Amino acid sequence: MFEEERKRLVARLVGQGYVRTQPVISAMESVQRHRFLPDDVRRYAHSDTPLQIGRGQTISAPHMVGMMLELLELEEGYKVLEVGGGSGYHACLAAHIIGREGHVYSVEIIESLARQAEKNILAVGMHERVTVITGDGSKGLKRFAPFNRIMAACSAPSVPEPLIEQLTDPGIMVLPVGSGYFQELILVKKKNGEITQQRKGGVAFVPMRGEFGID
Repeated sequence: MFEEERKRLVARLVGQGYVRTQPVISAMESVQRHRFLPDDVRRYAHSDTPLQIGRGQTISAPHMVGMMLELLELEEGYKVLEVGGGSGYHACLAAHIIGREGHVYSVEIIESLARQAEKNILAVGMHERVTVITGDGSKGLKRFAPFNRIMAACSAPSVPEPLIEQLTDPGIMVLPVGSGYFQELILVKKKNGEITQQRKGGVAFVPMRGEFGID
């Protein structure tokens, strides 16, 4: 049942233009979103909506996840940093795309969510490609930097400087910026030492916590 629903969801996202490239399509068809959800909301796994995963946090709507993955332009072998790992779904999608030679470092500030994410990632067989770390992701993860790509599933007041510093040149970062109802998805590109930022539309994410976060 879940497999058929998942494929129908991805087909809708392709039809709506959120998902375009085969690596993203393949990842979203393969990674089982329902395994990253609490039992009480699992039946809504393939509705295109964010869902509660506990501790006031959410798993992003599939169209938003697909849109962010497309903007990241992921390639095999890349090293990726995720800020705000939640239950591990977004990290596993990225890991599927970058393959066995790549690696995702997912930082989650809430320890109980990080431990649950580890279980979820193990359940879908992505534990060798994804490392979950409990900590302040707003500061990045300097000991594993630089990263070819950085993504955040929580909204910062501005693009955190440590994340810019830990991005390769060239490199791409996608994250929401703003607070409350005034958030925008920002595409950050670093090339030849220059940083550009492009607005990609209004979004609604939980706030980024930590030194360079909202609180």
